[in-house]
Amino acid sequence: MNSAPSALTMLLSRYTTRRDFLVLFGGAAALWPRPIAAQQPERMRRIGVLMALAADDAVAPRFVAAFEQGLRELGWVNGANLRIDYRWGAGDTDRFRKYAEELVALGPDVILATAGSIVGALQQVSRTVPIVFVTTIDPVGGGWVASLARPGGNATGFSAWDFSLNGKLLELLKLIAPAVTRVAVIRDPSVPAGAGGFAAIQTVAPSFGVEIAPVGVHAEEIEGAIAQVVRPPNGGLIVVGPPSSLFGRVDLIVNLAARDRLPAIYPIRRFVSAGGLMSYGPDTADQFRRAAGYVDRILKGEKPADLPVQQPTTFELVVNLKAAKALGLTIPPSILARATEVIE
Repeated sequence: MNSAPSALTMLLSRYTTRRDFLVLFGGAAALWPRPIAAQQPERMRRIGVLMALAADDAVAPRFVAAFEQGLRELGWVNGANLRIDYRWGAGDTDRFRKYAEELVALGPDVILATAGSIVGALQQVSRTVPIVFVTTIDPVGGGWVASLARPGGNATGFSAWDFSLNGKLLELLKLIAPAVTRVAVIRDPSVPAGAGGFAAIQTVAPSFGVEIAPVGVHAEEIEGAIAQVVRPPNGGLIVVGPPSSLFGRVDLIVNLAARDRLPAIYPIRRFVSAGGLMSYGPDTADQFRRAAGYVDRILKGEKPADLPVQQPTTFELVVNLKAAKALGLTIPPSILARATEVIE
């Protein structure tokens, strides 16, 4: 007994030519579900980091950890979907230029710069590779950006200091050492930040009854000023940024201040960790964490030109009680209450 013709046989019987069959088959095939294409893995993104510090600097791991932690929280993991190339400038402008060329040649998606002079070195090599900077003083005056609100070029980031805050350094110095009447201000005169920092202190000095003297960053200038310009019991010392100009002078300055029993205040905790009396300035590790957010936005397609430069939001006051005792100073309770960290 013959079986009934199938539905497909009946349908095909209506199409007698090969051309008709191909048209039918092609139309039916278009309706069949297609296999899902295998997803291509996201390409490894690349970040360059040019540090102003030396690789063996005691504070370097803290900043690297803050930056990489910020990236992890945003889904970027070094060695997984991200490669980070570090270079260490050790405060040497020649190294900044050399490593700027090396990092740009690697074709990074973005570069993290940790000083204004590093931004300048990178922009001399490329005006297209995106740059996010931290711990950079006066990025407008330095020419790294057109304005804080609209950077306009290939760089943006986090400004390290408002010049007016340098006056706070003198205020704090007078609070812990009221007898001070003459202060040497160590600054880098070759950069706008150094000149601006000194000018801010010069503006407020008369209100504190203090005479100030500018001092350059070269070792012989520092030694000469401490030996001749400021002497105890009424001499004092202030160091203003940019810190990268002074990385190679930290121990020298701290040791000279201790030798001559000079109350001194510094812009970053590194001086206090080396035995200095007190520091006040923006929380640098916080800037590295926040920089990870800008790196993330650039990796996702935003332009540095459209990301406003941000000012510091957190500050740290670090006091070294051991150094104070050696100088015969008593730190006021009001200072201790405000201190972020007290080193005993």
